[in-house]
Amino acid sequence: MLYPQRLSSKKSDLLIKILLGISLLIAIILVIINKLTTKDIHWAALANAGILYAWITVLYSLNKHRNIAGHVMIQLIAIGILTTYIDYKIGFKGWSFEIAIPIIIIIANVTMFVLTIVSYKRYIRYAIYQLIICVFSLLPAYFIIEKMILNPVLSYVAIGISCLNFLLTIFLCARDVKEAIKMKFHT
Repeated sequence: MLYPQRLSSKKSDLLIKILLGISLLIAIILVIINKLTTKDIHWAALANAGILYAWITVLYSLNKHRNIAGHVMIQLIAIGILTTYIDYKIGFKGWSFEIAIPIIIIIANVTMFVLTIVSYKRYIRYAIYQLIICVFSLLPAYFIIEKMILNPVLSYVAIGISCLNFLLTIFLCARDVKEAIKMKFHT
């Protein structure tokens, strides 16, 4: 199997700048949509805080060479539980299932994708966590099937990004993922 070549430092920096630019554009679009649709609820600020938090985590991880995948997975679970709890405590309007969890899943998958591309040689350390994140990424499908959300658009986006990320991971790192599973489970 042919492996993608490791990106040079210059190309990695360019890719990060491009992805940061895309994130900034998404943040601006979210604010505009928020202002046009639901002026009383400042959900774009929460989403943009999540985007900012994801980038701080990714950049810290790349600079400190930590296994960020485990942190991403734990944060995916913890923030999902936290937002659901907050939604429940303020009268459960369903925004945690309809907006927060899909956004958290999207951010986790995009983070893992960036880590896969930027630090390919270390990806083997992320493989098991990536698979676990993909399993958690199926939550929006459950919410849709059980009719727990009114507007499933963001959930469909989260599911699509999760599936695309999983397919790209398999395409780029299939043999490494297989080896990681064998090593982890001693099969």
